[in-house]
Amino acid sequence: MKKLMDRIDRFCILHPRFGIRRLMLYIVLGNILIYVLAMMDTTGLVYQKLCFSGQGILRGEVWRIVTYLFVAGGGSPILFLIEMYFYYWIGSSLENEWGAGKFTIYYCIGALLQAVFGVLLTLILKQDIVISATYLNLSMFFAFATLFPDVMVLLFFIIPVKVKWLAYLDAALFAYGIVTTSFPLNLLPIVAVLNYLIFCGGWLIDLVRPARVRAERRTVEFQTEARRIRKEQDQRGYRHKCEVCGRTDAEYPTLQFRYCSRCAGYHCYCEDHISNHTHIQ
Repeated sequence: MKKLMDRIDRFCILHPRFGIRRLMLYIVLGNILIYVLAMMDTTGLVYQKLCFSGQGILRGEVWRIVTYLFVAGGGSPILFLIEMYFYYWIGSSLENEWGAGKFTIYYCIGALLQAVFGVLLTLILKQDIVISATYLNLSMFFAFATLFPDVMVLLFFIIPVKVKWLAYLDAALFAYGIVTTSFPLNLLPIVAVLNYLIFCGGWLIDLVRPARVRAERRTVEFQTEARRIRKEQDQRGYRHKCEVCGRTDAEYPTLQFRYCSRCAGYHCYCEDHISNHTHIQ
């Protein structure tokens, strides 16, 4: 998992133009447009042609793999707009923290995993499977709560509560969906959080470890890694190398390098990435 995240981070650094900037804005605007069209369409044709359908995809209607992301909303107009604003706020915050490239990869992996799951269930059960992006958007909140656990929001616009407590409520909704839905459809919430586990699983494991164990583990790994890196430095002719972009002090003598105390082990970063990298756990 750590190696995969390192590769994703490096890919995004080497390809700064990759990704869809303001992706969540487009997702939200698409949902609003489809919501309005569906309200005006008394025949229900808009929803039928754009929602996810395993049998439809197998017939060649491949656009449903994308369009189902825009029919996630429902309910009353007020609740729908609140839901869309909430998703936009979370998605924009993740994009600002990770960058457009990494957030695009995160969201697309989640969307693709759900689509593959829906098609496989259609083949296995021999019946049409209809899924939505609701669980995908809710799973996005787990990543937000991991990065910003102490951010305060107003529950019901009145009660101030930290995001991490809402994440526990979100987890309860996932558990409720798993328990109350028949197998294998109850696996959908699990599939929806796989992208979160890929991107944030290391942080999650580290959070549940006791503080003393985490500190001892980091101290041992830091000392071991420091000895290994010093040996490599003597062989390669440089002292510092950025974990993200790979630049060294030999190639860029004026560049400043620092070591991250929050990462497990002995990891160096240049001045451009010391405050903008995924912590290694």
